[in-house]
Amino acid sequence: MRDDLPITLTHEVRDRCLCLHVQRAARALARRFDQAFKNLGLTNGQYSLMVALNRPEPPRMADLAPFLAMDRTTLTAALKPLERRGLVTVIRDAADRRARRLLLTEAGRDLLAEAVPVWRATHDAIDRELADHDQERLKGDLLALA
Repeated sequence: MRDDLPITLTHEVRDRCLCLHVQRAARALARRFDQAFKNLGLTNGQYSLMVALNRPEPPRMADLAPFLAMDRTTLTAALKPLERRGLVTVIRDAADRRARRLLLTEAGRDLLAEAVPVWRATHDAIDRELADHDQERLKGDLLALA
């Protein structure tokens, strides 16, 4: 072992690193929601994307990427499976032919409506597990970091 990389460094990161703790929590939550949505053929990311598209007017891709904290390339890749399944379609913006808007299809809306009770039940279970913790503070702290 190198002197400039002692085991105490590993312990310090394990005990202090917000990034590590948030990543671990995010992965655990992602696995939980992925399992919940499995029978619907959705991932937690696809569900979040579809929910973000549930608006009166189809959002522009450029507006959606920051909302989901994704770059446009990642968003485009995330859309592909939903497009192939006929759940989402990309349309040109009538006001700006260069811009693209994302539209939930009727099949997408049907699947989203089916997924909402699954999301709620999963979230309710997590809320019960966190009942002894200040959930509003946790959400506030996470928003502050974002």
